[in-house]
Amino acid sequence: MARSKPLGNKTTQTPTWAMSTLALALSSAMLPVAMAEEVNLDTVVIEDNKVAAEANPYAEPDAPYKAKKLSDSKRTRDIADTPQTMTVLTKEAIADSGKTELKDILSAQPGITLGTGEGGNSFGDRYIIRGYEARSDVFTDGLREPGLISRETFALEQVEITKGPSSTFAGRGSTGGAVNSVTKKASLDDDFLTLSGGLGTDDYQRYTVDANKVVSDEFAIRLNALYSDAEIPDRGPAEEQRQGILLSTVYEPTDVFRVTADYYHFRADDRTDPGVAVDGDTGQIYKYDYVGQDGLDFHESGADIFTLGFNVELADGVKLENKTRIGETENEFVISTYSSRSDATRTFSDWQENDYIGNQTNLIIDQNLWGKRHTIVTGIELAKEKMDAGDLEANPSSVSVDPYNADNDVWSGTVSKLDAKTKLELKTVSAYVMDTVTLSDDWEVFAGVRYDHFDYELWTAASNGRGGPQPEMDRSYSDGFWNGHAGVVFSPWENGNVYASWSTSSNINGGEADAGGSCGYGGLCSDEDGNYKSGDPEQSTNWELGTKWNLFENQLLLTAAVFQTTKDDVIEGGNNSYSGGGSLNTGKNRVQGIELGLSGNVTEKLSGQVGFAMMHSETLEAFDPADEGKAKANFAKRSFNGQLKYQSTPKFAFGGGVTYSSGMFGGQPDAAANTDISIPGYIVYDAFASYDINKNMTVRANILNLFDKDYYTALYRGGSIVYKGDARSANVNLTYKF
Repeated sequence: MARSKPLGNKTTQTPTWAMSTLALALSSAMLPVAMAEEVNLDTVVIEDNKVAAEANPYAEPDAPYKAKKLSDSKRTRDIADTPQTMTVLTKEAIADSGKTELKDILSAQPGITLGTGEGGNSFGDRYIIRGYEARSDVFTDGLREPGLISRETFALEQVEITKGPSSTFAGRGSTGGAVNSVTKKASLDDDFLTLSGGLGTDDYQRYTVDANKVVSDEFAIRLNALYSDAEIPDRGPAEEQRQGILLSTVYEPTDVFRVTADYYHFRADDRTDPGVAVDGDTGQIYKYDYVGQDGLDFHESGADIFTLGFNVELADGVKLENKTRIGETENEFVISTYSSRSDATRTFSDWQENDYIGNQTNLIIDQNLWGKRHTIVTGIELAKEKMDAGDLEANPSSVSVDPYNADNDVWSGTVSKLDAKTKLELKTVSAYVMDTVTLSDDWEVFAGVRYDHFDYELWTAASNGRGGPQPEMDRSYSDGFWNGHAGVVFSPWENGNVYASWSTSSNINGGEADAGGSCGYGGLCSDEDGNYKSGDPEQSTNWELGTKWNLFENQLLLTAAVFQTTKDDVIEGGNNSYSGGGSLNTGKNRVQGIELGLSGNVTEKLSGQVGFAMMHSETLEAFDPADEGKAKANFAKRSFNGQLKYQSTPKFAFGGGVTYSSGMFGGQPDAAANTDISIPGYIVYDAFASYDINKNMTVRANILNLFDKDYYTALYRGGSIVYKGDARSANVNLTYKF
């Protein structure tokens, strides 16, 4: 592959029709709203079938910020009756926030921080949940996603975050939790068409389409489409350009049989902002403008994913469902960043291709057995993941740039794609069974068990990296592990309960499929002598005691939980992690904490979602005894997020959000922190307002980072780069529903 990419002379043109439409919307939004009537969120009556068809099927009726249940059929009870901490973000809450990328939404949630690699998040979104790496614990509609990509919200119904180890549901990993994105589905209820366009600061423009067509009583099709383009606030010419479609269909020939299919296509043509440098000795953070090389730096990624499923009701209370997913993702990037160590610009470049085939079959039995109600879920899951990765070579190589006097002359040359240096194939066969038993009006118990067996094959080419010469490696091994989950719910009160739960998870050596032989990033590790060994699976155990309360006629959910997660047999990256070295099963750490949550309608006019987490981490055992007693890296002891919306009149609403995170130390997420480098805590405020111009047209304005807070969200594990939070930005969006 040869290419010349002169990104420095990019121009952005906004369609005239979009400018005119938004100008009209802004003018209309300025009309007086004093004559409008008051609204009662508890007594909203939906009379329009189009509104009903477009509504989130998982949300609580008349409480758009409150999800009632999860989309995963293995979760057989409502959220309020499930013995586990869960944070669910509905599409209404996401839209009001003004955030359009999944990483921005998740990083604001309590107990979740961002990870960063060389050149920022070059291979896609990277999450750390309750102090534990979760970048591969990302699912869509209950199936694991292929590869690591930047994820958008244009086609999402809601985002489900389950906290604590849950390998019984998710398979390998999921130590801190898992994230499941729920996509919008075709509906047989009615036709609808929603168009949205937005303009804003930093050359922001965004256009979406959501169209549903009922072709017949049995068949419907839905299209969600996106085009967006914007510079990173105050970091241009760093930018993000996104295009995507989700095409979904439903075929329901009878009341008991349904077939669904969807195709997801996504392309991103970005120019990543890698952040700024930090002095590894003094901890000083350097502040300078974007230093990427015009014409050289780029980040292109894409996904093509097809999913086919069916549901059939075999008898009263007996249902069989099956889902198959085939997908591929790809990433290529060249990213330049300033290094305080060498006082020069460094360039990172890689490519990666991922292929995934997965199938999940569930049999769900919800019947009275032996005098009690049993809800039994049993199933089999098959998956095959393949990953090829290599380097990109720039000719001529990039030139050094002074970050404080960057002229960024346009670089001209070619970028060549070199042969793969890493190839991975991971096959997994899983089986599980779980049962929820209603013992009485006050007591319900849950128990589940899962077995996963995998075959792992990794090939890496000979290299001469930072750890010195490395021979070619062709390593394969097989293993399996059991995991369990149990809980009890006691609910003598009409609106509330208390619960206790226990759960486990397991992760394998090399469990992060994107990392290959890079032990420090979750790839295949060796022992302290450099010999490649499989190692035992890392084991995690979680205990949680909590309470959940449905108030105000089920319009508001309050939750509180205390928890403890202990991870044993930890595979530590070691100082030689760049080349694959490290120590096997030598670590042990623990996270303890409390998490509080609120979602739904607080009053007739005020709705919101609020969460707070206070956690403590400790390294209990380590290969290096000096690390024992230290906190975990990229770990925030305290975090808070709140978003409130006040419906002032039936047509006008306004609100805001606040995100708080305490400071964090750097280092590898699953190892003791490097206390020599850190980023400070921060508080960021957002604001929004919406006005219904008429029954079909709505205008919404968002200001993100209202007070233009200068803050940082993550530290590169090597200690030379910090990831920068977005500066202030504003946008206005107009939505028209036909």
